[in-house]
Amino acid sequence: MQDTKKFIENLSGAGKSIGVLTSGGDAQGMNAAVRAVVRMGIYVGAKVFFIHEGYQGMVDGGDNIKEASWESVSSMLQVGGTVIGSARCKDFRTHEGRLRAALNLVQRGITNLCVIGGDGSLTGANLFREEWSGLLDELVQSGQISEEAAQTHSALHIVGMVGSIDNDFCGTDMTIGTDSALHRIIEVVDAIMTTAQSHQRTFVLEVMGRHCGYLALVSALACGADWVLIPEMPPKDGWEKQMCHKLSENRADKKRLNIIIVAEGAIDQNNKPITTELIKDLVVRCLGFDTRVTILGHVQRGGTPSAFDRILASRMGVEAVLALLEASPGTPACVVSLCGNQAVRLPLMECVQMTQEVQKAMDEKRFEEAVKLRGRSFENNLNTYKLLSHRKMNAELPRSSFNVAVLNVGAPAAGMNAAVRSAVRVGITEGHTVFAVSDGFEGFSKGQIKEFKWGDVGGWTGQGGSLLGTKRTLPAKHIDKIAEQMRIHNINALLVIGGFEAYLGLLELQAARSKHAELCVPMVMVPATVSNNIPGSDLSIGADTALNAITDTCDRIKQSASGTKRRVFIIETMGGYCGYLATVGGLASGADAAYIYEEPFDIRDLQSNVEHLTEKMKTSIQRGLVLRNENSSENYTTDFIYQLYSEEGKGVFDCRKNVLGHMQQGGAPSPFDRNFGTKIAAKAMQWISKKLKEFYREGRVFANTEDSACLLGMRRRALVFQPVIQLKDETDFVHRIPKEQWWLRLRPLMKILAKYKTSYDVSDSGQLEHIVRLRAKDNSAI
Repeated sequence: MQDTKKFIENLSGAGKSIGVLTSGGDAQGMNAAVRAVVRMGIYVGAKVFFIHEGYQGMVDGGDNIKEASWESVSSMLQVGGTVIGSARCKDFRTHEGRLRAALNLVQRGITNLCVIGGDGSLTGANLFREEWSGLLDELVQSGQISEEAAQTHSALHIVGMVGSIDNDFCGTDMTIGTDSALHRIIEVVDAIMTTAQSHQRTFVLEVMGRHCGYLALVSALACGADWVLIPEMPPKDGWEKQMCHKLSENRADKKRLNIIIVAEGAIDQNNKPITTELIKDLVVRCLGFDTRVTILGHVQRGGTPSAFDRILASRMGVEAVLALLEASPGTPACVVSLCGNQAVRLPLMECVQMTQEVQKAMDEKRFEEAVKLRGRSFENNLNTYKLLSHRKMNAELPRSSFNVAVLNVGAPAAGMNAAVRSAVRVGITEGHTVFAVSDGFEGFSKGQIKEFKWGDVGGWTGQGGSLLGTKRTLPAKHIDKIAEQMRIHNINALLVIGGFEAYLGLLELQAARSKHAELCVPMVMVPATVSNNIPGSDLSIGADTALNAITDTCDRIKQSASGTKRRVFIIETMGGYCGYLATVGGLASGADAAYIYEEPFDIRDLQSNVEHLTEKMKTSIQRGLVLRNENSSENYTTDFIYQLYSEEGKGVFDCRKNVLGHMQQGGAPSPFDRNFGTKIAAKAMQWISKKLKEFYREGRVFANTEDSACLLGMRRRALVFQPVIQLKDETDFVHRIPKEQWWLRLRPLMKILAKYKTSYDVSDSGQLEHIVRLRAKDNSAI
C-alpha cells in the first residue's frame, strides 16, 4: 500500500511561479484562501505573486503584481473581504486586455494562476487559458517576448476556488463566504425577533441572491421563518391568499411575530419580480398587521469570516496549490470544492455550464429542474423547509396511532433545540403523537414525559443549550423504571439527541431488550456534542458553534497582543480526550501549535515549539498562539506549558494563559448547527416512521434486530444510519473517542501554515472527478 501513497515531500514547486488573484464580488474567507495559497506555495518552494485588484491588476501590471512573502499574509485570516483588492474589469474582456495580461505574466515567469471568484471570473480565466498559446505567438511576432520565453511558458495552468456569498455555483456544496453571510443574516434576524416580539410585528427581510435563493432558503430554515420566496421556486398562483392565511393562523396560535424572507431575485410563476414592498402592502391590506421592511444589503458581505469559511478556504487554498503542482499541459482548468466533508476537484467548465443551465431552466420556467440542477444540498434544504413549514390541518394528517418519544442526553450543545423542533414537527406531520422527555434518561425514569404539539416548539431554532433539559445519567441503573414508563405511555419509538452518553445509553437499552420487551422498539440517535467525539459521524450538532466561540476569542486575544508585541498566548479548549476543537480551532485562528491527546507529544516537542516561536519573534509577526486540548496530557498541563514557555522565552517573549471553559457550550447556535440539527433530526424521524411500519405485527411494534437501534451520522458525503452495535469496534470507550478520526488529516495543514516542516499524505486529493455524478437524486446528502 505504501508505494501508492503520495506525500507532499515528493511534490516540488521549485522553479514555478504562482499568481493569486481575487475577482468579482468580495466574500468573507477570500483572505484565508489567499493566505493558504501563499504559504503552501512558499512551503513547496515556488514563488507566489499577489495580483492586486483582480484582472485589472493583471492587465495593468507594474506594482499590481508583487511577490508575496510568508509574513505578508499574517493577520489576514480574521479579516473579511479581500486584502489584495478585487475589481470588475472591462479590459480583460477584450482581446487587447488579455494580450497585455499575458505579457505581464510572462515577464514575471508566472504560468500558474489561482483565481478566487464567482463563475464570471472563472469563465474568464478559462478563456485566457484557451487563448494562451495564441497570445504568446502574437507577443513573439510583435517582438515583445522572445521565442525562447514563449516556449518556456508555453502552458498556463489554472485552478479556481469559488468565492461567492450566494452559493450559486454548481458542483460545490458550499462556496467561500456563504456561511459567513448566513452568520450576518441570522445575527440580524435574531435581533429583529426580539423587537418584533415586543410589538407583535411582521418583518419582511430581503437577503442577497439575485439568481440564487440559497441564502434566503437556509436562513428561513435556520430561523423558522413563516414564509420564504426564492427565484428557483416561484409560489403557485393564489400564493398571496395562502401566505396571509398562514400568517394569521400563526398569530392565532399565540405567535407574536411573523418573519418573511425574500431573496432579492424572487419572482412569481410569470417571471415578474416579487418585492419586499409588494409583500408589505399585501400584509397590511389583507391582515392589517403592523409590518416593517428590512433590506440587509451589503451587511451580508461584511464582517469577519466564520470558522467554517476559514477552514473551507484554507483547505481549498492548499488543495489548489497541489492541483497546480500536479497539472500537466493537457490538464483542464479545474475548481477545487467541497462535497459533503471531502475536498474534490472538478473540471471548471463543467461546473460553469451547469450553473448556466440553472439560469436557463429558470428563464424557461422549468423550475423543478432548476432545483435539481442546483444540487443535492439545495434540494434537501428545500424539501426540509416544505416539510417543517406547512402545518397540515388535522383532517389532512395521516393518523398513525404510534407514539414517539424525543429526549436530550449528555451535556448541552447549541443546535439541540433546533433538532427537537424539527423532530416534533416532522413527527406530527407523519401522523405520530410526539412525547418530549425532560432531563434525559433520569427524567424518563421519573415519568417527566409530556405530549408536544406543533406550537410547543415555536421559536426554538435560535435558542442555545437544551430547553428540554439534559442529563449525563445513563439508563442502565434506571432500566426497570424506563421500561415501565415506556409501557405506561405506550412509547413505540425513541429519538435520542445527545453526545457520548446518548451513544452509550442506546447500547445499554439495546442490551436490555432481552429482559424488557418494552425496549424492543426502533431507536435512533442523532449526535449532538461540542466535542465532536461520536463514532460513526464526522460532525456533531454543536461543534460548529463551539468552534466559532473559540475562533472569536482567539481573534480578540491576538488583537490584544498586536499592541504589546512579543507575547504568546496559551489557550485551553474543551473536548474531553477529543482534539477536534483544538485542532480545527487552531486551523481557523492561525495557531502556531495545538496539543492534543491523539498525537502524543513530549518535552522535545515543547522545546521545538518554543524555539520556533523564538525564531518567529525575530520577524515582523511578534505574537504566538498555542491551543491545548483539556485532556491532551496528564502531566503537561496548561499551567506546566505556560510555566515552561514563560521560563524558556525569558527576554524574548512573555506568556499569558486562558481557559475558555463553558463559553464553548453556550451562545446562540450558528447557522450551520441550526441547519444540520434541523435536517438530521427530520431524517431520523422519517426513518422512525419507516421502521414503525416495518416492525408493526399483529397490533404491536416489536423490533429486536441490530438495525433497529441506529446512529445517524454524517460520513464523508452522506448521512448514514449505522447500527450502534456495529460501531462498538470503532470506539475507544476508555477515552470516549472514535478510533479513527477524519480531522487528524487536517493537522499537517495547520503545521504547514504555521511554517513547520511536516509529512503530509496527499493521496486523498488529486483525482479529477466529473460533475455528472452529482446530478443523481440522492437523499442521503445533507
